[in-house]
Amino acid sequence: MRITDPLAFGRVAVVMGGDSAERSVSLDSGRNVLEALRARGVDAHPVDGVTALLDAIRGGHYARVFNILHGRGGEDGVLQGALEALGIPYTGSGVLGSALSMDKIRTKQVWLARGLPTPEYAVVGPGDDAVAKVADLALPVVVKPAREGSSVGVSRVRSPAELSAAFEAAARHDAHLLVERLIDGDELTVAILDGVALPSIRIVPAGDYYDWHAKYVADDTRYLCPGLDGDAEAELRSLALAAFEAVGCDGWGRVDVMRDRAGGLWLLEVNTTPGMTSHSLVPKAAAAVGIDFPTLCWRILETSFREGRR
Repeated sequence: MRITDPLAFGRVAVVMGGDSAERSVSLDSGRNVLEALRARGVDAHPVDGVTALLDAIRGGHYARVFNILHGRGGEDGVLQGALEALGIPYTGSGVLGSALSMDKIRTKQVWLARGLPTPEYAVVGPGDDAVAKVADLALPVVVKPAREGSSVGVSRVRSPAELSAAFEAAARHDAHLLVERLIDGDELTVAILDGVALPSIRIVPAGDYYDWHAKYVADDTRYLCPGLDGDAEAELRSLALAAFEAVGCDGWGRVDVMRDRAGGLWLLEVNTTPGMTSHSLVPKAAAAVGIDFPTLCWRILETSFREGRR
C-alpha cells in the first residue's frame, strides 16, 4: 500500500533501545529512523523500550509503531504479540515470523524441512557434553547463541583447544547454543522490502571475518553491491526471498548467506529488524536501486498497513 500523506500514519512511536545486548545499535538505528521520518513530515517520536511504549499506547499517545528494537524483546515476537493484543499496527514481521526467525535452531529446522540449504549443525543445551555433541562436525565450526544477533557471543573455532572458550562465550548469552559447519567463502546478505529482494551485498572485512567491530566501528570493511552477477545474483535473491517467507517473515528484513568456493549457497539466518546505522546493509542495498534513506524509512512504515495490522 502506497501512502502519500504523512498524516495518514498518525502519531508514530519509533521504539528503540530496550535492554537487549544490542541496545547501543538500536539507539543509533532509532535516531536515524526518527530523523528520516520527521524529514518527510511524519509525526514521529522516540520511545525507549517495550515497557515505556506499552504504557504510552495504553495512554492513547500513539497510533502506529516503527519497531527498530534489535534482539530479544523487540525481534522475538514479544513486542509483536503485545501490539497485536492492543490493536496497534507496527512494522516488521508478525508474531510467528519474529519468534521463529529469532531462534536460529528452529529456523534451520524449517529450512531443512523445506529443502533449503543451510550448513550442518549440532545443538548444545544445558547439561550437555558439548564436545561429544559436536563430535560429528568436522572443524572448523562456528559457535553462537541460538537467540542473539549482531555477532554477540559468536566464535569461530578452528582447533579443539578453542572449543571450551567458544562455548563459554556463547553461553553467557543463551542456554542453548548452535554449532554449525563453517563455510569457507564469500559472506553475502540480501535485504527484503515489501516482498522484493533487493540487490545483494558481498561483505569484505579487512580482518578475518565480519565481527561486531567490522559491522559497527571499522571504516575499512568493503561492501560490493550487487554481490554477484547475472544468474548467480538472481539465484541468490530468489533463495533469500524463499528463506524469508518460509519462516513466516514479511514486511522487511535481511537474510544472511554464505557462498562456498564451488558457488554453493548456504543460508545462515534471518534478521527481522536489521540495523539502520551508517554502517548498516539494508540502506546500502536500497540506495543501489535509487531508494534514499528517508524514502526507505517511509516504505518500511508503509508496510504497517498490510492486512491484519490495524
